[in-house]
Amino acid sequence: MKIICVLGSPRERGNSNAIVRKFCETVKGEGVDIQEVNLNKLDFKGCQGCMSCKTKTDRCVVKDDLEHVLDSIHETDLLVISSPVYMGGVTGQLKCFLDRTFSFLTPDFKTNPEPSRLPKGKKALIVTTQGAPEGMFTDVPAHLEMLLERYGFSNIKIIRGCEIRDLGDAEKDNKLMDTAVQTAKELVG
Repeated sequence: MKIICVLGSPRERGNSNAIVRKFCETVKGEGVDIQEVNLNKLDFKGCQGCMSCKTKTDRCVVKDDLEHVLDSIHETDLLVISSPVYMGGVTGQLKCFLDRTFSFLTPDFKTNPEPSRLPKGKKALIVTTQGAPEGMFTDVPAHLEMLLERYGFSNIKIIRGCEIRDLGDAEKDNKLMDTAVQTAKELVG
């Protein structure tokens, strides 16, 4: 099984990344190939609105560090997307990445009942962390889930870490770490 983890946090040791690390530790050695992508370390642009992915090719034409990541998603079995909630949404790094996934949609995506260029049947995990209580920012993972469903992902799990404020809080939260382990077993094992 191929897994690609797209980490949206600018903090390498951040809480959303800690949850993903726990998930990956659980599935290591289970015959999986894990690729980790820390968006903050890449040199890339957001979508340029050129529409070339709809008129000239079936891929994004921007040549930068994100090119191989987008290609890898076509081949992956499981996509993990993580981000802390910043200013009521995902980080800027993840937003730029998400904009570039526009290339995954067919030219007639508005009317096509199957608008995705990605192979069907992929699994996904969405991980978000936030300092706010559980009742706030529920729209953040819901929006990510809607995008992934549009791209043909069919088995999507969500892990939310709420009231996780300081570095290391996620790792100290046994329930959250247990959820990461259980979700790994559900999606991979």
